Amino acid sequence: MPVKVAVLMERRPNEKRVAMVPAVADKLAKLGCTISMLSGAGLGSKLPDDAYKGVEIAGTEQHLLADADIVLSVQPPTADDIRLMRKGSILLSFIYPHKEPELTRLLREQQITCFAMEQVPRISRAQAMDALSSQAALAGYYAALLGATKLSRILPMMTTAVGSIRPARCLVMGLGVAGLQALATARRLGAITEGYDVRPETKEQAESLGAKFVDTGVDARGEGGYARELTQEEKDKIAAVVTKHIQQADIVITTAAIPGRPSPKLISKQQVDGMKLGAVIIDLAAEGGGNCEYSVPGETVSQGQVTIAAPLNVPSMLAEHASELYAKNLLNLLQLFVSDGEIKPDWNDEVLAKTLLTHNGEIKPAAVKTALEQQ
Repeated sequence: MPVKVAVLMERRPNEKRVAMVPAVADKLAKLGCTISMLSGAGLGSKLPDDAYKGVEIAGTEQHLLADADIVLSVQPPTADDIRLMRKGSILLSFIYPHKEPELTRLLREQQITCFAMEQVPRISRAQAMDALSSQAALAGYYAALLGATKLSRILPMMTTAVGSIRPARCLVMGLGVAGLQALATARRLGAITEGYDVRPETKEQAESLGAKFVDTGVDARGEGGYARELTQEEKDKIAAVVTKHIQQADIVITTAAIPGRPSPKLISKQQVDGMKLGAVIIDLAAEGGGNCEYSVPGETVSQGQVTIAAPLNVPSMLAEHASELYAKNLLNLLQLFVSDGEIKPDWNDEVLAKTLLTHNGEIKPAAVKTALEQQ
């Protein structure tokens, strides 16, 4: 019997991505899977039903999910969708259990095996499955373009008959995947670029992209590829150095986000108030409240002559490629436990073990289990 894979329609506001694209569906079929999805599920990514050759188009969620072995989604499914899934079936999706405690408990109660895509470990072997990174790369690219369009000047140096225009200065704060992509894109557009991160090992990466690294002398390396929480003394030391660079920049892009947690505040109101006239801040951490004290998640606001944009769900704004990359992430994870039409997970596999959120009526990560029990 083939493995039955169902692709959910995304129901969250402003979500245009879809968890499967035609080219990846063909590869999934070679693993011994049959694929079904709701009519219109791909339209947000400009993919009509007839683009999916060999994929069954279902009319209702009940028909789609009743006998599905594996369910694929981008955003967390609705509670109704989870209740329609059969016990023992497998879900691959972003979940963020700290933000979705009730859905996480429901997954446990319904005995759904859930692989939470935000929990894919950041190890070399799992890079092709790392959906956070694939989506962040697109967000970083878009942030540089967004900054350029909101700035009332050009980014590159330009020589004209009446004189030369100096290039704009772009500071990127937070040099993870999104930040490095933002640096690279701003550089390609002709800006003078600077990069800042509390992790000193990012200096070499920033410089490899032609950017100057802002060194504050503070090392805040943490676990899992993220920065640790800073002490107040460290924050004060950093602020003294970084303020000058913030207030010299035409565009500041901030990317410091921790999945499922509040975003750290990198730019204070006082720092914004001293910025150049016409400067722009692009805050990519709006999902967690934003990196700037003036940011309003989902809105673009003005503070004096400074524009602060805090867009939500930036990868969805590039839904076509975001869906393609996400679908490939899912395929690479599925290849770890699906072959020849059978589901054969190795629970000792580090990637599967660390990505697993719920299984056999249990919440697997100890930290998540403890957090939900305390609520």
